[in-house]
Amino acid sequence: MQNFEFSNSTKLCFGKNTQAQTGELIKEFNGSRVLIVYGGGSVKKSGLLDQVKRSLEKAGIYYIEKGGVVPNPRWSFVSEGAKLAKKDNIDFVLGVGGGSVIDTVKAICMQAVYDGNVWTDFYRKGEVAKNALPCGNILTIAAAGSESSANSVITHEDEKFKIGAYSPAIIPKFAILNPELLFTVPKYQIACGASDILAHLMERYFTNEKNVDLTDRLIEATAKTLINFAPLVIQNPKDYNAQAELMLTGTIAHNGILDLGRIGDWASHGIEHQLSLFYDIAHGAGLAIVFPAWMKYVYKHDIARFAQFFQNVFGINYSLTNLDLIVTEGIKRLEAFYTSIGMPTRLSQIDIKDDKIAEMAQKAVDSKRVGNFVQLSSKDVEKIYKLAL
Repeated sequence: MQNFEFSNSTKLCFGKNTQAQTGELIKEFNGSRVLIVYGGGSVKKSGLLDQVKRSLEKAGIYYIEKGGVVPNPRWSFVSEGAKLAKKDNIDFVLGVGGGSVIDTVKAICMQAVYDGNVWTDFYRKGEVAKNALPCGNILTIAAAGSESSANSVITHEDEKFKIGAYSPAIIPKFAILNPELLFTVPKYQIACGASDILAHLMERYFTNEKNVDLTDRLIEATAKTLINFAPLVIQNPKDYNAQAELMLTGTIAHNGILDLGRIGDWASHGIEHQLSLFYDIAHGAGLAIVFPAWMKYVYKHDIARFAQFFQNVFGINYSLTNLDLIVTEGIKRLEAFYTSIGMPTRLSQIDIKDDKIAEMAQKAVDSKRVGNFVQLSSKDVEKIYKLAL
């Protein structure tokens, strides 16, 4: 087990009508001039944005707003938001939405207090921001886990890169988790979110680190919870208890607690980022395509770990003398799970052909190192894309 330091200061406010606490929570963290960031019109149509504004007004907090965050969020929006925050002396940024909104908020918070270029220094070069404006969020989809993580992923339209940044400075001060706010999420988006959560768990699970049994068991249990409850939420999005399980699973999957003492892989995320960059597909859909192909390509690196995962998560109890059979069947069951919730498992299912595979593979390795469990070259990434056709 690796040495580690762990701290996650996000205050989780879970349950019905918790969005009413927004104003008081912002005051608790010394916010007085707030920039509200959100995506499309759903937070307006649902009345959530008005509820948030009333809470801020009741607390005597000044606010301005900026909507229009899109899936695979863009650097141009971040740049505009940071300029707006500086101009209006904003001291707190509130995200109302899902992972794209929260990732955008984090980037705005870094750029608003940084004299250099956050994209160049923190996303492209991998430096770690020391300071950022404080932020909080009201989560509207169970997916990215960004509500309490130290990570942010942004797409730069002009440079054609989609890359993540990491900094403890951008961990949100609070996250409001009300499962009722997820009742109107479209079923396809629920499935994309579930795929993203499962990917966060598997990226951590496949590690070269030994003697990490505790976090192995925690990841397995969290993955089983996801597999059990995601279909129930898709079947009935207004099932409060199922939504609560799925929502908390998404938070636990990416808040750092499951990283303790281990180094995850993260190749599948890097490979998928090119799919959503080049084709603007949903991140979760891309992960459902990439992950089984990645497994087929690398599982013999540590077949026992793959067999352990599929035994403990999917309940495959074949003879231990044939680990290859366990893994092969496990990948089939993983693909069957994706299919059961409406996710694609092949590029051909979303009309992606092989004409950009070489370009995407090179872009992946140009972005940053691809893989810690098995480090991949551009040729390796090409082969994984082809396995996914």
